[in-house]
Amino acid sequence: MSDKTADFIARHRTERVAALALALSGRSDVDAPFALRQIEGWQRLRTKVPSWAAVEGLHYPPRLSLEQCSGEAAARYKAGLAARLAPGGGTFIDLTGGLGVDFSFLARRFARSVYVERNAELCRLARHNFPLLGLPGVEVVQAEAADYLSAVPAADLIFLDPARRDGAGRKTVLIEDCEPDAAALLPRLLALAPVVLLKLSPMLDWHRAAQSLGGVSEVHVVADGGECKELLLVCRRAAGGVAVHVAEEGCRLAFRPEEEAAASPAYADGVGDYLFEPGPAALKAGCFKLLAVRYGLRKLHPNSHLYTGPAPVAGFPGRTFRVTQVADFSKSALRALRQSVPRANLAVRNFPATVAELRRRLRIAEGGADYLFATTLAPGRHVLIAGRKPTPLPKTLP
Repeated sequence: MSDKTADFIARHRTERVAALALALSGRSDVDAPFALRQIEGWQRLRTKVPSWAAVEGLHYPPRLSLEQCSGEAAARYKAGLAARLAPGGGTFIDLTGGLGVDFSFLARRFARSVYVERNAELCRLARHNFPLLGLPGVEVVQAEAADYLSAVPAADLIFLDPARRDGAGRKTVLIEDCEPDAAALLPRLLALAPVVLLKLSPMLDWHRAAQSLGGVSEVHVVADGGECKELLLVCRRAAGGVAVHVAEEGCRLAFRPEEEAAASPAYADGVGDYLFEPGPAALKAGCFKLLAVRYGLRKLHPNSHLYTGPAPVAGFPGRTFRVTQVADFSKSALRALRQSVPRANLAVRNFPATVAELRRRLRIAEGGADYLFATTLAPGRHVLIAGRKPTPLPKTLP
């Protein structure tokens, strides 16, 4: 990289990439493709992986690898999980290294760490970036995951994050459609390491995935920014049942599927002072009845997955709203609601209409500080619940 290219990157990295591309058109003193890629990479990772963006001199890959890499919160979660799964450190192998964000956080927990990646460009970037990130002694190996396994004597933890795109670049979800096929590789992986950590599509049904893979002892569903980001499966040589872990915006919840199946929640006669909406990780994990039992709440309806209570609850894995009013669908009630709540964020939960259909009927503008939930109560009555977010409580375990 020339001095002029480095200077251009340093002076313009906060500016719009499209405008910079036009400004660089026809210039020969700056390596335009490289400069634009570094600026775009830094801009994307500034919020996604801020600790990386804070390190000067890192080199960034093309856009696809930036989109596919983990965010920092998810990577730190996996690092903490790895410390528990392999408390003695030892040897860690990441068979699908990619950009290396997950690897850079997990590798610090081990005496020996091996980054394996089939893409030569990503390997070159890893060799450049890891020393700058404080990982000078890690091994970088360019190889297919399956090919590398034939030369591995043993490991304490193996991590696999299969590529979820097909040959045409289309997104894939099913395990057998990803590359490499984790189900096909798992017996070989468990022969080499007592614990294997798989990162799979958050769109997968974890029940089916665990059943098809076998050996799954833990399921981790991780959400960040109001979106379910990751589905992690912990596989062991001998698994004695499955424990499900929910990580939701600083909240943690662990349960076993049989606890959810056996839970007997109380149902509300009406809507109390506060409404509780589970976050995407709790919903993805399938924790519905147990939420009411664990947090001392009442469920509104068997299929609504909304809860109510007299006060906020610390550590609830989702959003809490202070209820301001509850309206039925009579003309007078809807007219009064429009007058008091002219603008609101609208959601439907177990309700026979879409958000668009309901918004047209209500004639309430979108946005603002108010939230409206159209839902069904246990007697089968349809209602609109209006609420606002209270001051948040500390994120502590129940």
